[in-house]
Amino acid sequence: MLSQRTRYTIRALLHLADHYGEGPVQLAEIAEAQNIPPKFLTVMLSQMSRLGVVGTRRGRDGGYWLARPPEEISYGEIIRMTRGSLGLLPCAARLAYEKCTNCISEEKCRLHRVMLMVRDETARILDNLSLADPVPFAADEPGLDHDPE
Repeated sequence: MLSQRTRYTIRALLHLADHYGEGPVQLAEIAEAQNIPPKFLTVMLSQMSRLGVVGTRRGRDGGYWLARPPEEISYGEIIRMTRGSLGLLPCAARLAYEKCTNCISEEKCRLHRVMLMVRDETARILDNLSLADPVPFAADEPGLDHDPE
């Protein structure tokens, strides 16, 4: 499951992608449009600035902007920056691997192998979707409703 921090970061970066090339976007505008607490947004955008994803300028005409074109920023990259891994289990992470506690050996663990397949397929999808890619709203495309069944 994605953390609130990751979801907020993606929404903020999508907002900046929508305004790419228009100059700095003020924090208050992003916070209001995306319903993100301003203090939390400041911390997230500062992290994205340190990682080279977001540019920032202080002052009355300041704000935030994407430091790279939206098509060069994938959802997978953002999730790895905020969450550390795409794996659902520590033993299924490629970059942040950790041996699971209280587990049988990985060679015998079928769950480990299933989670590696899930992680690889998730990475394939998220690494090939960028902030520039059009993603339909649920109401725009059949089959994308939020019905849990």
